[in-house]
Amino acid sequence: MQKSVIFPTKTATSFVKLNAADFSDLTAFTVCLRAASEENRNYTLFSYAASGSHNELLIWQKTNAQLDLYLGSVITGFSLPKMGAWLRHICVSWESQNGEITVWINGRRSLTKVSSKGGVVKNGGQFILGQEQDSVGGEFDIEQSFVGEITDVNMWDRALKPYEVELISQGCYDIGGNLIDWGSTTFTSKGNVKIKDNNDCTL
Repeated sequence: MQKSVIFPTKTATSFVKLNAADFSDLTAFTVCLRAASEENRNYTLFSYAASGSHNELLIWQKTNAQLDLYLGSVITGFSLPKMGAWLRHICVSWESQNGEITVWINGRRSLTKVSSKGGVVKNGGQFILGQEQDSVGGEFDIEQSFVGEITDVNMWDRALKPYEVELISQGCYDIGGNLIDWGSTTFTSKGNVKIKDNNDCTL
């Protein structure tokens, strides 16, 4: 059964630590999740920090309906359709060979941008939901915390094909990530975090 993670309030102490599979330095990835928030401010959706790089991979929601992908010190922004507080399916993919970054919202693709060509995402770091890391696993800022609901978090070590993202966004498609699989990857929650069962496979 799927789970949803709910962060009820702004806090600098509440988070979920994802115990991802071990991996070598990444030359491609796709991160997908479903998220809903009523907050009208900047906040983090997905944070991966590695030694010497607290924004090694960060998916950041901005108040002006923009989604930013941080790969180390390089930031790439995408304009989003305004959807209010409704639960959205978000996927972000990148591959090093051509530096191509693509964002999907509810299965609909953005334009492709180019950044961090030839780069890697370093291994050995920490994945966190609910907070933006300023050091590996810590130094959280209450003003950057996530308030709302997150579920269906998956990560692959490759850029998914468009048809795969479309199927995943529709729900009820049994394809979990090989690095983070929301159906089987264990996680640890700290602070004011609520975990609930999701009986609806589209959530």
